[in-house]
Amino acid sequence: MSFVLTVTSHSVADTHKLARHLLRQLPGRAVLALHGDLGSGKTCFVQGLAAALGVNRPVTSPTFTLIHEYRGDRPLVHVDLYRIRDSGDALNLGLEEYFDSDGIAAIEWAERAAEIFPAHTIHLHFEALPDLHARQITIHSPLALKL
Repeated sequence: MSFVLTVTSHSVADTHKLARHLLRQLPGRAVLALHGDLGSGKTCFVQGLAAALGVNRPVTSPTFTLIHEYRGDRPLVHVDLYRIRDSGDALNLGLEEYFDSDGIAAIEWAERAAEIFPAHTIHLHFEALPDLHARQITIHSPLALKL
């Protein structure tokens, strides 16, 4: 069974609050597949996760390095698949190793490797709205989440 929730964020603070609230409901091991165009709020959401986990260093998109690992209350892995072609490239990165490790794996541009994600993946779809600061975030989860 899949649960679908849609939230409108009106600011960076709202997006960080959503990340913090979602984090409290996640099991010790979670995979978050982040979908959306450039500038739709994916990295901002990961920054909110990192802050909620107590990460003390800046969180930026790993567009060129592909993977950033952070240590906080739980490990956080931030992956950006923008520069890969397909699932084969993602497997060559060792992406599947993060699916079974403790902590949170937040993967931007997840649609580029959609077929390799495990069934327990939570998918978040980000969409920029006409208001420059507003984003619509739709969450598809195998877990019953509450917002």
